[in-house]
Amino acid sequence: MGLSFIFKKLALVAVTLTLTATSVAAQTQPGCESSCGNISIPYPFGTGDGCNISSNFFITCNTTFNPPKAFLTTSYIEILDISLDGYLRISESIGYDCYDKVGRTSYFDLWLMLSKFPISHTRNKFTAIGCDTYAHVEDYLGDTYSTGCLTFCDNITNVVKGSCSGIGCCQTAIPKGVRSYHVTFNSSNNHSNVLSFNPCSYGFVVEDGAYNFSISDLYDENFSDKEFPMILDWTVGNQTCAEAKMDQENYACKENSDCIDPENGPGYLCKCLDGFQGNPYLSQGCQDINECDTLKPCNGPCNNAPGSYNCSCPDGFEGDGLRNGTGCSPKVVMPHHQSFSVAVVALGIGVGVLFSLLCLSWVYMGLRQRKLTAEKSENRQQNGGMLMREQLPKRAEMLTT
Repeated sequence: MGLSFIFKKLALVAVTLTLTATSVAAQTQPGCESSCGNISIPYPFGTGDGCNISSNFFITCNTTFNPPKAFLTTSYIEILDISLDGYLRISESIGYDCYDKVGRTSYFDLWLMLSKFPISHTRNKFTAIGCDTYAHVEDYLGDTYSTGCLTFCDNITNVVKGSCSGIGCCQTAIPKGVRSYHVTFNSSNNHSNVLSFNPCSYGFVVEDGAYNFSISDLYDENFSDKEFPMILDWTVGNQTCAEAKMDQENYACKENSDCIDPENGPGYLCKCLDGFQGNPYLSQGCQDINECDTLKPCNGPCNNAPGSYNCSCPDGFEGDGLRNGTGCSPKVVMPHHQSFSVAVVALGIGVGVLFSLLCLSWVYMGLRQRKLTAEKSENRQQNGGMLMREQLPKRAEMLTT
C-alpha cells in the first residue's frame, strides 16, 4: 500500500463548489496564477488569497513534483482538470482484496468523503474486476444508499476483452447526489478456484469510458497501484437560480451570462449567453464572439453585433446574404422600353379582365330580370283563372233566380 493510499484514506475533504458552464480557456482574477503545471485553474478556483470565490475553491499547487501537481483544497486528491461546464476531474485509487493458497494477503477498502462535491451519477461507473468477486459500494456512513455488482468466471477462456457484463468484470451506476462512498469486498471461495489467473478482486469508481477492461488485469500484480480518473460535479452555493437572482449582492453570474439549475444540485451554474464566450464568474468575463471572423457565415458583407451578427448583400444584389441560405444573387433589371411594354401589356390585361367581368355581370342581370318577368306573368295567369272559376257558378245562380 503506497503513501497516496494512506493519505487519501486519512483525508476528510470539506468542499463547497461553484463554477461556470462554458468550455473556454481558463480565466483568473488579475494577478492570480492561471495554471498549476499542466492544469488550468479558472476562477472561482484559485491558488492564493483573493484568487478563489471561497476557501472551498482553494487549489494547492505542489511544486515538489515535476511538473507541479494541483490538489483539491489541502487534501491529497489530485486534480486532473477543472471545467467551466461544471465538473472536476480527479485521480482516484483502487480498492482491492487479494489471496494466496493460505488465505487473504492484503485488503484495502477504498473510501472517499466530500462535503459539497457530488460524485457525478451520469459520468461515472462503479467497476469491479475478478473471477470470484462481490464488490459493494455504499455511502461512508452506510445509511443513504447501497449498491454493487458480482463478477465470476471459472476459466480465463470465458472472459471477453472489453466486456464488463459480469464475466471477469462488471459495472453499475452511482446514485444521484452522493458525496461519499465506501468500497468493500466479499469472495465466495477466497479465489481458491481461480488463483492461477486471478488472485485479487478490485473495485473503483471511474469516469465512464475511461477504463477499458483487459483480460490481463485479472492477473496483473501491479494493477492495485493504478489510479483512474473520476468526475465530481460542482455548483455555486446552495441556492436555485430563482433564489440566487434575488440576492444580487452575492449573485455569481456576471454581465452577458445566465443562470442554470444543474441536474445534480443543490446550487447553480453560470453560462455565457449565446454569442458570447469566456468566464461568466468574472466581471466582463463573457466577451462578444465576432462570428464574422470565426464562423464566416455570410456570402456577402457581414456586420458583427453584440451577441449576434447580420448579413447583407452589395448594391445590385438580392437575398439573405447567408452562406448556407439563399446567398446573394444579381438583381434582374429590364431595359426601360421592355419595362414600358410589360406595363402596357399588364394594363391591357387588367382592363380586359375588368371589361369581361362587367359583361358577365350585365348578362347575368338580364337573364335574372327575364326570369323574374316570366315568373310574374305565369303567376297572373294562374291567379286569374282560379278567380273566374270561382265567379261563374255564382253568376249562373243569379240568372236562374
